[in-house]
Amino acid sequence: MTIKPAVRVSDGNLIIKNRTILTGLPDNVITTSASEAGPVEGVFVGAVFDTEKSNHIVPIGKLHDSRFMSCFRFKLWWMAQRMGEMGRDIPLETQFLLTESNDGSHLEPDGDETNQKLYTVFLPLIEGSFRSCLQGNVNDEVELCLESGDVDTKTSSFTHSLYIHAGTDPFQTITEAIHTVKLHLKSFRQRHEKKLPGIVDYFGWCTWDAFYQDVTQEGVEEGLKSLTAGDTPPKFVIIDDGWQSVENDDNPVEKPVFRLTGIKENAKFKNKDEPKQGIKNIVDIAKEKHGLKYVYVWHAITGYWGGVRPGEEYGSSMKYPMVSKGVVENEPTWKTDVMAVQGLGLVNPKNVYRFYNELHSYLSAAGVDGVKVDVQCILETLGGGLGGRVELTRQYHQALDSSVAKNFPDNGCIACMSHNTDALYCSKQAAVIRASDDFYPRDPVSHTIHIASVAYNSVFLGEFMLPDWDMFHSVHPAAEYHASARAISGGPIYVSDAPGKHNFDLLRKLVLPDGSILRARLPGRPTRDCLFTDPARDGVSLLKIWNMNKYTGVLGVYNCQGAAWSSTERKNTFHQTKTDCLTGSIRGRDVHLISEASTDPSNWNGDCAVYSQSRGELSVMPYNVSLPISLKIREHEIFTVSPICHLATTDGVSFAPLGLVNMYNSGGAIEGLRYDAEKMKVVMEVKGCGKFGAYSSVKPSRCLVESSEIAFEYDVSSGLVTFELEKMPSEAKRLHVVEVQL
Repeated sequence: MTIKPAVRVSDGNLIIKNRTILTGLPDNVITTSASEAGPVEGVFVGAVFDTEKSNHIVPIGKLHDSRFMSCFRFKLWWMAQRMGEMGRDIPLETQFLLTESNDGSHLEPDGDETNQKLYTVFLPLIEGSFRSCLQGNVNDEVELCLESGDVDTKTSSFTHSLYIHAGTDPFQTITEAIHTVKLHLKSFRQRHEKKLPGIVDYFGWCTWDAFYQDVTQEGVEEGLKSLTAGDTPPKFVIIDDGWQSVENDDNPVEKPVFRLTGIKENAKFKNKDEPKQGIKNIVDIAKEKHGLKYVYVWHAITGYWGGVRPGEEYGSSMKYPMVSKGVVENEPTWKTDVMAVQGLGLVNPKNVYRFYNELHSYLSAAGVDGVKVDVQCILETLGGGLGGRVELTRQYHQALDSSVAKNFPDNGCIACMSHNTDALYCSKQAAVIRASDDFYPRDPVSHTIHIASVAYNSVFLGEFMLPDWDMFHSVHPAAEYHASARAISGGPIYVSDAPGKHNFDLLRKLVLPDGSILRARLPGRPTRDCLFTDPARDGVSLLKIWNMNKYTGVLGVYNCQGAAWSSTERKNTFHQTKTDCLTGSIRGRDVHLISEASTDPSNWNGDCAVYSQSRGELSVMPYNVSLPISLKIREHEIFTVSPICHLATTDGVSFAPLGLVNMYNSGGAIEGLRYDAEKMKVVMEVKGCGKFGAYSSVKPSRCLVESSEIAFEYDVSSGLVTFELEKMPSEAKRLHVVEVQL
């Protein structure tokens, strides 16, 4: 159980459980207990200013004796992680800050609270029409920045612009903090309260990196045909940017911005024989000819990149993005961005529900099941004259949520380019969110950065929605690096392969013959001991990512060193590393909730069977024993971690299932597990087919599948039992019943 320390301000210092976190709070900073929002101990922070303005900055104290991890926006659209120990290291546009007190030990999670690390969460919030974020200054002070995005939307008094919450379990502390904020704001729902769309449990294909905006109906058909020819069939497709009716402005410029001219598809998606069928034609082909369950299409939250062309029927008018100072400093290219220069046709907020509903009902009638809604953060730049960024974002998202709920009953919506808190704190419907900047197949600097950023961003984003770690190419120098991460992400898995360019050997590690995947149960996140190390920049740390299945855990280890976003160059860059190979270690309890995978958590002693996916090696690891691992840059390893059950203490008989060991997330195949100590047998329900593995301290007497005895192999030195599940379970049964007699 997480101990919830008292949070208080005394003599201008923020003190949590008798540990000073911030010193020198100014007199105009005010605090309010969080107890009114529910039975928790935390504090809301605000400030009072002398004059009413549309933006304010106030220091809230110096950061002391604490390592931190921040999620900050390095682009308008996307967050990344940054670590440090001094207030000055906190980046501009920080939207989430987690600190760790330097006294105590995270190696003693069950010890007395005075010996434990203390984790403090800082959540800059929405208050009225203002949105807040954090940044550091040269005096090591943490600054609270408040902004309305509209010069006419002003105030001078704030009471609930920042929430601070602390505890001894970092992951639980974050969840509790977000829950308290939810009770206070009453404007969003958490991930576990939302309906997940069906695509998250199946393999899919996205057209983007295969065709970009040159996508055609014929191209979609060709891609589906070549991908379904293998034994890892896609069950959903996302038809990305390129299907809509758009035109550029009459005045010719070198890089024109295109604007939406209507809600229907362009000529590329009209069947020449039956043009009236429109996009329904490719939807029917995908589902009836290629066996897909779901078809999604892309659109921008404003219709298209350049919005909706003024003069169309939704009351669209030209607006020019006003990007906040912190974003422009992190992303200087905004000064010359084509959208900033040429503007955007913004649908009148009063008409935006009608716009979404007409677009979505047209798509739904054609058999489309959902939408990927992109370019979402642009709304924060368009609030001038409309009540500000928070108000405009709220109006658009309420309309979008209502339309998605009405037209896509499976809650078919993926939020993209949406990493601002304006949107997160009003998210009631969307349950899937892209977790980071794109997969860039042609940009070698991007791949290690991508894996690190999706993991750290998921610490925050995963409280609101299920993070989507993006598409990737199955034929690519970094294909396995990306594929393995998607397998443990807990989110959807889809590729953007060009037609005919597929690595089916790799895809078989992710996808079953029926197109389903072995999805882990939570958002994948860095392990507790990695939360404050910098696996992209520090030259010494490996990144470990943990997740849970029903009866096992999974642990991915990645070398992400050598590239990161540069705060001086304001872009992603390579940097020198001292060594090509790094050595770290793993423990069974790196999987944070591993005890929950035991069938008897109260009596489990912490022993785990740990299986290396690439090497096929099995190790028995007692509680707290570590296993060394060495990886070169862009190398990875996946471990299945399974709690060992000791069936007979006198004979020393013990067992742990591993699952389908040729797949990255092997343990995701085990959906039922029962130990019968009296009859000395283990009964499992198993999804899928392929090579099944388990740890057994003794050679089994028999292995049975659906009550029929099958051949098995047993390695005496490691205790690895393996046998083949040769085909998928029948549709009626859905799961194999596997019995191992010991």
